[in-house]
Amino acid sequence: MIDRYFPKNTEIAWTELAISAAELAVTVIAALILHRVLFAIFSRLSSMSSTPVDGMVYDRLLRPARWSFVAIGISLLAKANPYVADIWNVAASFVVPALMGWMTLSILRAFAQALEYQTESSEDPVAARSRRTRISILSRAATFAIVLVTVGLMLLAIPGVRDVGVTLMASAGLAALAVGAAAQPALKSLIAGMQMAITEPLRLGDLVVVEGHTGRVEEIRMSFVIVRTWDERAIVVPTAAFLDHSFENWSRQSEMLTGPVFLHLDPATDIGPVRAEFERFVATHDLWDQRTAAMVMTEAHPESVELRLAMSSHTIGDLFALRCAVREHMIGWLRTEMPGALIRHRLEVQAANERAVM
Repeated sequence: MIDRYFPKNTEIAWTELAISAAELAVTVIAALILHRVLFAIFSRLSSMSSTPVDGMVYDRLLRPARWSFVAIGISLLAKANPYVADIWNVAASFVVPALMGWMTLSILRAFAQALEYQTESSEDPVAARSRRTRISILSRAATFAIVLVTVGLMLLAIPGVRDVGVTLMASAGLAALAVGAAAQPALKSLIAGMQMAITEPLRLGDLVVVEGHTGRVEEIRMSFVIVRTWDERAIVVPTAAFLDHSFENWSRQSEMLTGPVFLHLDPATDIGPVRAEFERFVATHDLWDQRTAAMVMTEAHPESVELRLAMSSHTIGDLFALRCAVREHMIGWLRTEMPGALIRHRLEVQAANERAVM
């Protein structure tokens, strides 16, 4: 190779190298100009579209396509120029897999973003959460596979790595055991993530109770799930935990739930007026969805009775607000209209002292 670049006639060699460098520069500039022209047309067409999906695809493919055009131009030049071919044949082993992986990953993300946009326009919130969950999990699994294959192809271009691979293939049994043992947690998380996408025990946006924490599912990854609680804490739960242990999903089908408010009153309380006031107040409240409004006595003890006031609402947030409003109103109404119904456990020391003195 040294003789090719620096033969006895050095002047001719430097001339050929200068010509090759000029051809390479022209090829790169021509590829960039062609890319700019084609994507300018694509941008004009996408701006005329009624949906932003075409613009999403344009944004994702702009950068990887630019360098792919350059790589294609250099590969075509390498067929006619031996100087460029010597350099390109070495670099192509790394550049081509990287560009292919980058382009594939960009297409995948553009496709996922387009699906998410279509999901946002869905009128059914449950179906929208289901599609968003599947898109999120499957796109991450595909991203992992693309990156793994790309890195593997780039490593195979290194002679030393290729030799190591041949050695491992010779002892495939031992290598399989070692890799299987080392990759068991990763494979378990990968399988759990795929099961989560197929069976859908929970979706993005679901309200769940897991390990004593209540919150919304904010993010689902292959190895963990992030649950955002009401006080904005992020609870990180392993994905496999949702398949190995039981948990509560309050919005599996819909967010229309029924919630209780408990009142502990004196056993001598007349229950009829309390029930009438509860039904009257709930009927006039904007958050009640007119499905459930019932009061029953669930416990009776010598010193108290327990009343369960059940009510329903359209969403979980509205139900929480309605329960708080009913609890506050009923306690205030009992304090004003039926003070004898409230249980009191007080030690009136001053009155006792006065009676003792008399």
